[in-house]
Amino acid sequence: MIKERMTPEELALLTGYSRQTINKWVRKEGWITSPKPGVQGGKARLVHVNEQVRDFIHSARRASNAPDMPENHDRSLHTLLLTLANEMTPDEQKQLTSLLLREGITGLLQRLGIRDQS
Repeated sequence: MIKERMTPEELALLTGYSRQTINKWVRKEGWITSPKPGVQGGKARLVHVNEQVRDFIHSARRASNAPDMPENHDRSLHTLLLTLANEMTPDEQKQLTSLLLREGITGLLQRLGIRDQS
């Protein structure tokens, strides 16, 4: 899901580039940023997702082999699940949350055929 303002890390997960590469683009392209609320020191920034940034996100996704998954080496389950959740619509998130609360992890794994129904 593309938000109005995103951290460089969120943009990196979304596009498959590293956070450092995103920060280079922010400086090089002059993207608008603002301080991240609640973070001291002024280094943490939020990128304002305007048309220029949206174009970058879409072109970066098209260039990658797996358009909706991070291309970098950080493919931990935690990162993948967060990325997938961020890509879901609010209604899809609500339905998945309901399923997880109703079925629990065991029920979900059984539905996916990962765990036996013993």
